[in-house]
Amino acid sequence: MKLAELIHNTKLATNFSDLEISGIESDSRKIQKGYLFAALKGVAFNGEEFIAQAIQNGAVAVLCESAEMIQKFPNTAVLISDNAHRDLSLLAAAFYGKQPDNIAAVTGTNGKTSIADFTRQVLIMMGEKAASLGTLGLIKNNEEPQYAMTTPDALTIHKTLRSLAEDNFKYLIMETSSHGLCQYRVGGVKFKVAGFTNLTRDHLDYHKTMENYYQAKELLFTEFLVPNGAAVLNADIDVFKRLKNACVSTGKRVISYGRNGEQLKLLQATPLAHGQKLDVLYYGKNVSLNIPLAGEFQAMNVLCALGILAELTQQPFGVVKYIEKIRGAKGRLELVAQTSKGAAIYVDYAHTPDAIENVINALRPHCSGKLRILFGCGGDRDKGKRPIMGKIADDLADVVYITDDNPRSEEPEVIRSEILAACPKGINIGNRAEAIKQAISELESGDILIIAGKGHEPGQIIKGVTHHFSDHEEVLKNV
Repeated sequence: MKLAELIHNTKLATNFSDLEISGIESDSRKIQKGYLFAALKGVAFNGEEFIAQAIQNGAVAVLCESAEMIQKFPNTAVLISDNAHRDLSLLAAAFYGKQPDNIAAVTGTNGKTSIADFTRQVLIMMGEKAASLGTLGLIKNNEEPQYAMTTPDALTIHKTLRSLAEDNFKYLIMETSSHGLCQYRVGGVKFKVAGFTNLTRDHLDYHKTMENYYQAKELLFTEFLVPNGAAVLNADIDVFKRLKNACVSTGKRVISYGRNGEQLKLLQATPLAHGQKLDVLYYGKNVSLNIPLAGEFQAMNVLCALGILAELTQQPFGVVKYIEKIRGAKGRLELVAQTSKGAAIYVDYAHTPDAIENVINALRPHCSGKLRILFGCGGDRDKGKRPIMGKIADDLADVVYITDDNPRSEEPEVIRSEILAACPKGINIGNRAEAIKQAISELESGDILIIAGKGHEPGQIIKGVTHHFSDHEEVLKNV
């Protein structure tokens, strides 16, 4: 592709318009002859330090933010950007070209994975080729997942979109993280529909303030959702009016869900033995749905998925009949086993204060004995949420086991002590496998054990090394 074609939808300029570009990379080690090198500034590395190496490896063009690079590399097409992450996404979109016809996104602190999974499941039941991309990986139809990262880098995203389009996938639902949004990894993706779940404390190690965190999420609706696209918003959260106004002011249609929703209004949620019954005013009609999922937060996830499906397919009453057949996403309030005494063991990804509170409240109506929870907090992440999560568990659960999550580079006992400071009933067992074993051994009839924090993850990160570890496997060893 000619460089002029590549930069056509950007504000980038060059005197080397006729250059043929054979590839794009942001890793100088992967550069080949004829490539464009994106010299991105990150947290750990400054890509501009590797421009000379990229040129030596065959780069004929460079994207960067420092104007002096034009004089430093006069024989190379240096493209100066005021936001290299944004422009890389646009270049990747132009280079890879093809995308599935119908792409939706979902963002928010909690619920993204479940909503993406529910949406994909329903589309497949409707006979469509559909994929989801997010924390569980890239899942095509019902195949085993490929690589996993909530929002991959821009080049991976656009390579994936092209591959899906060439394989005739008509639908894609993407999780979009706050990191991925503020780093413009999804630039150039043609989102027709975008959903918003909630906004509670998470990732403040990166964003520093809740205002910054909100603004990152808002970008999905103001910058990345196509003109006249549909924004499916939770009407029960504090930022609803603000987000609705931002959507309307940028020409987006607003679909609201929840107890205060308009198009999808939850009238009543009734707990059942293996799920719940939802009475919903759905696009003006009363509908009753029996879903195999516990907890009001799952009811909200289902409503968000329904709103996304209705707007994406333009068949609101064509999608609703399939929602009762969905299965929970892996590691999301997942019933993994029952003991011989009749106690139930759930694995859940909950790793924020809001998520811990939701998962306990969701299962409390189903518990006739003691409700027990086992969790820890990740290292090198927001330390402020540790005592908050400890207090919530202490207040709401009957028995609390505090153990290690992914300590990363921190000392595990320090992390646990920060949780235990606000959780006097917490039982301190650092080794996660031993903690799970002890918790299961203490279960009695009618008890529920929630193992929270890691969900589907197959590894535990300790001192920079990822060790194989699965909550699912540890449960099945001990029942």
